Amino acid sequence: MKPDSNDSRHPLLAGILLALIVAAMNIGLWWWSNLPHGPEDWKGPIGGFALSAFQRYQNPLKNDFPSEDEIAGDLKLISQYSPRIRTYSMLLTPQVYRLAEQEGLQVMAGAWIDRRLDNNEKEIEALIAQSRRYPNSINRVIVGNEVLFRNDVSPEQLMAYADRVRAAVHQPVTIAEPWHIWAKYPELAQHVDFITVHLFPYWNGIAATATGRGLDRNDPLGRYPAIKDALGSYETLQKMFPGKLIVIGEIGWPSNGDRFKYADPSVSNQAIFLRTWFNEAKKRNIDYYVMEAFDQPWKEKLSGRTEAYWGMFNADRQLKFPFTGPVTEDTGWPWKALAASLLALLPMIWFARHYSRFKLMGRFFFCALIQLACGLVVWSATLPFNFYLSWIDWTMLVLLFPAQIAILSILLINGFEFTEVLWRRDWIRHAGLLRPDPVEKQPFVSIHLACYNEPPEMVIITLDSLAALEYENYEVLVIDNNTKDPAIWKPVQDYCEKLGSKFRFFHLEPWPGFKAGALNFGLKETDPRADVVAVIDADYEVRKDWLAALTGHFHNPKVAVVQCPQAHREFEHNRFRRMTAWEYDGFFRIGMHHRNERNAIIQHGTMTMVRRSALEGTGGWSEWTICEDAELGLRLMHAGYELVYVDELMGKGLTPADFKAYKSQRYRWAFGAMQILKGRWDWMTKKGPLSGGQRFHFLTGWFSWFADALHLIFTMMAIFWTAGMVAFPSIFSLPMQLFLIPVIGFFFAKAIFGIVLYRARVPCSWYDTLMASLASMGLSHAIARGILHGLTREKTSFVVTAKSRRLGGSNFAAFAPVREELLMAVALFLCIAGMGLRFGTHYVEGVLWMFIMAAQSIPYVSAVVGAWIAHKAGDKAG
Repeated sequence: MKPDSNDSRHPLLAGILLALIVAAMNIGLWWWSNLPHGPEDWKGPIGGFALSAFQRYQNPLKNDFPSEDEIAGDLKLISQYSPRIRTYSMLLTPQVYRLAEQEGLQVMAGAWIDRRLDNNEKEIEALIAQSRRYPNSINRVIVGNEVLFRNDVSPEQLMAYADRVRAAVHQPVTIAEPWHIWAKYPELAQHVDFITVHLFPYWNGIAATATGRGLDRNDPLGRYPAIKDALGSYETLQKMFPGKLIVIGEIGWPSNGDRFKYADPSVSNQAIFLRTWFNEAKKRNIDYYVMEAFDQPWKEKLSGRTEAYWGMFNADRQLKFPFTGPVTEDTGWPWKALAASLLALLPMIWFARHYSRFKLMGRFFFCALIQLACGLVVWSATLPFNFYLSWIDWTMLVLLFPAQIAILSILLINGFEFTEVLWRRDWIRHAGLLRPDPVEKQPFVSIHLACYNEPPEMVIITLDSLAALEYENYEVLVIDNNTKDPAIWKPVQDYCEKLGSKFRFFHLEPWPGFKAGALNFGLKETDPRADVVAVIDADYEVRKDWLAALTGHFHNPKVAVVQCPQAHREFEHNRFRRMTAWEYDGFFRIGMHHRNERNAIIQHGTMTMVRRSALEGTGGWSEWTICEDAELGLRLMHAGYELVYVDELMGKGLTPADFKAYKSQRYRWAFGAMQILKGRWDWMTKKGPLSGGQRFHFLTGWFSWFADALHLIFTMMAIFWTAGMVAFPSIFSLPMQLFLIPVIGFFFAKAIFGIVLYRARVPCSWYDTLMASLASMGLSHAIARGILHGLTREKTSFVVTAKSRRLGGSNFAAFAPVREELLMAVALFLCIAGMGLRFGTHYVEGVLWMFIMAAQSIPYVSAVVGAWIAHKAGDKAG
């Protein structure tokens, strides 16, 4: 084996160098994603601030109000940046006006008007009284904030309130509404001294900045469409109400929250918008108040996630961005980048050194995958601190974080298989066909064929192929267990008698232990001369040289098993059998080679040969699991034996007859896998006879099936949460991108890994690759049920996989085997429709959520399609 570089001479040095390169690229990626933005500098006082003085954990809805010292501290901080504030209620924090006067701030004082008419009276009376009491600080008054926008009272009632206040105070009086309300009710202007308008390009879905070739160099604001939108609305009002003073009572941009159409909330966009606005407002002499001074986390439950992040200061009273110089979105990115690099460094060095036999591209790819996983861990762990999360949110994060770790682990496990299969220089453990031994050196082989209720004509084909073996020293034991109808087992018995003394037939009824019980009976009846026990299924046709070309491997006393692939025949012209045949082939062309590198193959109960002394010496076939073959393979490894995998099609059987049988078989495998995992947990988790590679494969080999179980759990949770968002949007909010991005990335990565490996290793067409993928995805629900049942139950029924076609029924009956999948698919489609009707495409989180639900539906839709294909293929065959 010749390496393609000299790095194998110094694997540690090469590993360190490669790991450092990937770590440097990681830091560069963090740097690039946090490149500073350069909005125009701002120097000077800000026009004014909208003020809600509630602190980080305070909430007026729970009667939790700031103290006088806290309000005084906020006013002192604001006075360093602006001489003016505006308020919304006279009753909630009445001390503001006295403290503002002491601080020298001017106040545009607001009375809160809503549907509570008695409370409206109290607000108006307090507004009049405070305006008279503090004429030096209260220089303007507002009667109502977006009252008509909320449709709380009629225009006539609101105008009456305004007229009443105008008659009672000396300060100019206004009403605060969005600009389209002023356009809808222009008569409002006759009842105010000046117009107060709220302008929010964000809620119009306008981007904060624009890039591209279409920018006009002669338009200095062309780069800032949100600013142009705000100025456009302002100028429209000027034309509608000439000679009337127009004050912008609220204008701003959120620093976090949900994307709305093209409007992206972020610290950098907030800085760009506000700094540009400050300069434009100064040039045009526009009177304005920034929405708002401080983040108000309590508003999130009231009006959605974004409402908590409009402050120029965060809830801890820290300025979010500088007024001069470039703005960095995440000022803490260097520490996060360094943490991610350090977290990945040792694993990358270990991998690059330990697998120096891989091609350079493979080592680089997997190191990059390790680095990506560690970066996502750091990102997922730190991102929540950018939000104001409640204890419920934190609880959900704590519960979901291990799930994200599990997703990344599955991604790395799949990525390792991907890397080894594609970028190995050669297989280390490779076994092939051997030159046949002379008769006198041939090991004696006892072939065991266990069958239950199998069509006699199918079993006879298998017996004929065994009779044609080019091998002298063998016998065939046909063990029929619990077939009740003599018309099924008697013809097989008669045929064995015709084939001669090498063929012996046993009918067991009743007999315990399922297939393992039958095979254990066979062990007791085995010819004493037998050195090897071979097992095949009752539907297999074997090659004439099966024994002759493989039994030579047993001359090595360490070899306990010689295993050939499970392969299929008579599928080419049946669409369902064809797609399932290629789906099976993927594991034997890819997964078995990957596992064989560390002597960790899965032994499966057909086309396998076992050293008799090893089989009997370790306890025979285990009857406590329905996957006795895989358990035996693990037990033999634990005993120190080697298992040989020969990737030659030495025999071919039939695929499952229909989708019900196909699902039933995979459910049994998943259930049995969990029985083995529970029963042999200590073997796989503690140091012992099993090597690290063997423990790795037997622990992680079923992780993809665990992903199917997680998929089912997450789908149920997604349906529940979506129903909540559609029916009770004030209680159930859109999931954060924190949860969505890793899930979407995992979905795409797993799909890409699978398709690329199939194209590289499985000799089938693109059509067959896609159809095999459909078949594989259609098994997801059955596997999930098998995993969950296997973890929570001790035993289940052993259902033999039907290989001959069963008489079908109506087209409607085709979906009987997949009724659960059909219901899940319908539920997900209803959820997508409900999300579309409720949220549309305005929120990127909503679109991502709908995309995830569509992706979640793929396995269920695949099962329905697979069942239909099986039904139609059966009709055609019939």
